[in-house]
Amino acid sequence: MTSSTADQRYLQTLIDPIRVCASYKPKMGQGVNAGLSLEEFQALYRADPFYAWYGLDHPMMYAAHKAAGGMTSVYRQIGIGVERLFRLLLQDHLGLSVAESEWSYETKSSGGKSRTLHLDGRIELDAVSDPAARRRVKGWMNAAAVELGVAAAVRRSLKGAVFEVRQGYKSKDSKRQNADIANASTAYTRAYLPCVVVLSTQIDTDIVTRYRNEQWAILIGSVTEPSPILSTYSFIREVVGFDLTSFFSRNSSTLRTEVDRVLHALLSP
Repeated sequence: MTSSTADQRYLQTLIDPIRVCASYKPKMGQGVNAGLSLEEFQALYRADPFYAWYGLDHPMMYAAHKAAGGMTSVYRQIGIGVERLFRLLLQDHLGLSVAESEWSYETKSSGGKSRTLHLDGRIELDAVSDPAARRRVKGWMNAAAVELGVAAAVRRSLKGAVFEVRQGYKSKDSKRQNADIANASTAYTRAYLPCVVVLSTQIDTDIVTRYRNEQWAILIGSVTEPSPILSTYSFIREVVGFDLTSFFSRNSSTLRTEVDRVLHALLSP
């Protein structure tokens, strides 16, 4: 695969989810799968005497609702894109199959009901066929585990790493954090080092502290931090073997154009 072909493939992986946002419509609590059009929104609000008295059927009110939900959708879809890209990079540059780059496990609720939980990526040492790449991954895992204070016996037992990929992580949702901590505990019982990969620098410092205390490795989207146990971009360059910083730099204009188009669609009635 040529570099330009790979670039186009990776770029499309990021763009396809973003384009979904342009057609976002607010549901307005109606449970309508496709959301409401401007005309449907106005009919709904004009039929409500209280909202009609206030003039809340105004097109700009609809635009505000669309923008509010759409912004959340933009962040969510960017997150979906980078999750997919991360797995592609593991497949293309570490020689992993689709199945080898994924990880899930089954758990049971207190009522005995089974469910399957997924993380966003996996590197298992035995699945990396290239000896030099395997050494890089093993060295990174050991260094990250030492930094986290993982016991020597546990470090020696690790057979790989599993990853939770985020575009950013500013929410202080305790339910989400507790679920991640449970994932980490399960990962260690399956002999995997758990790692959060954040593509931006947007992560709350309290979250970083809590997760590292729970022995999650955390990579943050710093382009100046040289350490692959701290920086997402250093990790992908030094361990995975792809310069993601350069990829984003040379394709930024295309990504900005796509986001600009989506924002204009969301901010108009």
